[in-house]
Amino acid sequence: MKTFIPNVKTIKNNWYYIDAKDQILGRLASRISHYLKGKHKPDYTPYMDIGDFIIVLNAKKVIVTGNKINKKFYYRHTGYIGGIKKRSFSDLILKNPEKVIYIAVKGMLPKGPLGRSMLRKLKIFSNDIHNHEAQNPQILTL
Repeated sequence: MKTFIPNVKTIKNNWYYIDAKDQILGRLASRISHYLKGKHKPDYTPYMDIGDFIIVLNAKKVIVTGNKINKKFYYRHTGYIGGIKKRSFSDLILKNPEKVIYIAVKGMLPKGPLGRSMLRKLKIFSNDIHNHEAQNPQILTL
């Protein structure tokens, strides 16, 4: 008996789209990362990128539970002394709603080249119009 290892010829990537309207951010991000990794496929291999392409629509209508809309902050550092920057969730969802989902999914993927290749398969749009009709995406209900 031999162990089946998928290769480039046997990997088939599907296209799915998700409507993020009234979805909870963390649950949505974990489900997206599950499909980007390819864990829903029977030939899942942890060290290979066999995941599917995901299109997220209505990113500006995603919700968070509790009082996170006021108390959740995103931090980054410029690299200079005292260069820490802080933005609130409510500010970021108004100015760049795609980034909220992007950051949440990025934290759930592997770090390094494998995670970056998985993250390139994520397409996020703030409204319900996207430019991937040619790929015939299927709806993915959560």
